Amino acid sequence: MATASKQPPTDRLTKPVPAKEVSATNAVGGSGSVRVEIFDQVYNLRGSDADYILKLAEYVDGKMRAVSEQTATVDSVRLAVLAALNIADEYHLLKRQLETPSPEARQRASKLASALDEVLQDTRRTG
Repeated sequence: MATASKQPPTDRLTKPVPAKEVSATNAVGGSGSVRVEIFDQVYNLRGSDADYILKLAEYVDGKMRAVSEQTATVDSVRLAVLAALNIADEYHLLKRQLETPSPEARQRASKLASALDEVLQDTRRTG
């Protein structure tokens, strides 16, 4: 189970805590069936990459356990929604970081564009 401390909430509510892996087996027909346990509930999930499914289950389990330690809620549906909001927040923060280049990246791109412009102008003059 999770061993996170009960500290005041921060911007990041949770840290990954491993889920309990029940088993990973292949189902008939070639599509993988993986049994995982997320917040003490067993789920049979299908997909082509059992390791990836287990990794996702561990992540969701960790989020739910961390949220449960920081709230008084015992309702697993409410915990799942709060964990989903945390995961959505992480996703959107990372998406925003990828969409917005850092000042260093913008400066480097500007320098490279200037260098390319110089080379192209020299080529046009001599060519």
